[in-house]
Amino acid sequence: MQALSPGGERRLLQILVAVAGLVPVLSGLWGVVLGLDTFGAHARLSLTGDSHVRYLSGLILAIGLAFWSTVPRIETEGARFRLLTSLVLIGGCARLVGLLHFGTLTRGVVGALVMELMVTPSLALWRERLERKHHRQPVPA
Repeated sequence: MQALSPGGERRLLQILVAVAGLVPVLSGLWGVVLGLDTFGAHARLSLTGDSHVRYLSGLILAIGLAFWSTVPRIETEGARFRLLTSLVLIGGCARLVGLLHFGTLTRGVVGALVMELMVTPSLALWRERLERKHHRQPVPA
């Protein structure tokens, strides 16, 4: 298998971050629009619960949009990417606590945990590697 050129690796990472960003953007929008109805009619607990789901969905949407904002110059967006990854990891750990407490796995929870605890950190580590390569490149005279 042939290694990617630095430009090709950068482009592939940009594409993958853009595609992965669809998850929080679309799920965030879904939750903002539907609130507790996102989880079915049985989930209608209260107006406060609905408000909380919409607020948190807005945060998820914002995180996705912020990840998208790193795509054009991904190799130089280290601080932003690390902050966003930290937010996602903390949220994933909180979700894991809930899973351990209730012990119920659904496809949605599994998918979210994979994104939060595996995909996002993997993309962040790749971005860090790319940034190190970018800083080692000699500047053309």
